[in-house]
Amino acid sequence: MDAALVAFAADGTVTHWNHEAARILGWTADEAVGRTGLAGWAVRKEDVDGIEAALAAAMRSPGRQVHEFALLTKDGHRVLVRTQASAVRGPGGRVAGVYCAFSEVHTQMDLERSIALSEALFEDASWGVVLVDADLRPAVVNAHAARTLGVGRTALLGRPLGDLLTQGVEELECALQHVLAEGAPPAAAELWVTLRSEEAELPRRCWRSGFVRLASPLTEEPVPLGVAWLFQDVTEAKRTEQDNSLLRFRAHQLHRAGRAAAECPDPAEAAAVHLDFALAGFADHGLADLATRPAPAPYGAVADDADDAYDTYGAHDIYGTEATGDARGRAGALAGAEAGTGAGRGAGCALVRTLASPAGAPGPSEAFTATGIPVPYPPGHPAFQAFQRRGPVRTSAGAAPAEGWAAARHWPDGTVHGLCVVLRSRGRTLGVLTFLRSPARRPFDRADADYAEEVAARIAACLDLSGAASS
Repeated sequence: MDAALVAFAADGTVTHWNHEAARILGWTADEAVGRTGLAGWAVRKEDVDGIEAALAAAMRSPGRQVHEFALLTKDGHRVLVRTQASAVRGPGGRVAGVYCAFSEVHTQMDLERSIALSEALFEDASWGVVLVDADLRPAVVNAHAARTLGVGRTALLGRPLGDLLTQGVEELECALQHVLAEGAPPAAAELWVTLRSEEAELPRRCWRSGFVRLASPLTEEPVPLGVAWLFQDVTEAKRTEQDNSLLRFRAHQLHRAGRAAAECPDPAEAAAVHLDFALAGFADHGLADLATRPAPAPYGAVADDADDAYDTYGAHDIYGTEATGDARGRAGALAGAEAGTGAGRGAGCALVRTLASPAGAPGPSEAFTATGIPVPYPPGHPAFQAFQRRGPVRTSAGAAPAEGWAAARHWPDGTVHGLCVVLRSRGRTLGVLTFLRSPARRPFDRADADYAEEVAARIAACLDLSGAASS
């Protein structure tokens, strides 16, 4: 047995003494068996009465009795043990003796702590805990992890991690393999994953994860049993941190752009400086188109970009999701209303290219000579929609961009996301500012539209001051 065992006959004679008892107390079985009681050799005389009373009570009581005793080793040291004593009954139920299993208290407490910790982790822990075997399959899952993964605790067992995650599974498996080979990493890791059950919406989650290699304590050589993976969902905190960092960066860019533009003697050059600073970390291309006949309406009713601005050619609304039938109908009506204005015209105006970033090699934005020739935008183009509504319009090619999507809009090759905002100055709509992104970037969102409008206000003031906008 792993525990020490001593047995007594009804008269108190020691009848059994195992190897673990010999290891703890130092008395061999030959020295112990046959002695009467423990007094004077395994127990101090001062402690005998309490121990004998406890053993006598165990002989009279059903079940096991748990006590803590101070026993005496062969070399004279005292050792505190926790015992479980129970009566031994012979034929007819008559008490024939008592056995006592014991172990050192600190060893027993370590075992109990380990068991209690395991039970708490798998029942009450606020962290997800998954024990992964050497084949990288979940073997034990706690309640928190099951809720986070969106499945039952038993449904996860034995399944490949790829059945649970669509994104991030490679990084997770790599981390588990590293822990099995090298041991626990020195710090927690942050893994961005997407659950397969939420694949349609693709909400990426950030899990702060720690890993511990498990080895069997019962073998001479450490044999890996698997990995304990502990994780906590920190998505909201990470997104808040990223949003705050992005806001600080954009505010810094606006500040730097303002200081650099203030040193430009030419307002048109200042407009180009604002555009260059805005593109950093925000978009791949920028275009500024001025209207030959600005709309005289005041800066009043700004259309709700969530309901009214649609890209009729991509059948996508400003959120980058497929437009509803209602939305397509309104967008189609708009395209029909503008169909008679001719190429490059919309809402009763023509848009003339004034400023653009280079479409090829990186470089500063360039101002175009005022030729008066309009850009051949087709009717219903997002730039015309933004100009008419005096609000931002977002558009996206979708998950599988159609060939020629960018060319049909007269945007640089490789463009899959567009954002058009109006250039307003002195109560007039001067034109449209367009930002474009390649597939390497995400679609534009509401925060991007707010930033683009701030940049557009500064560029519009510069172009208005330069006289580039017609009066």
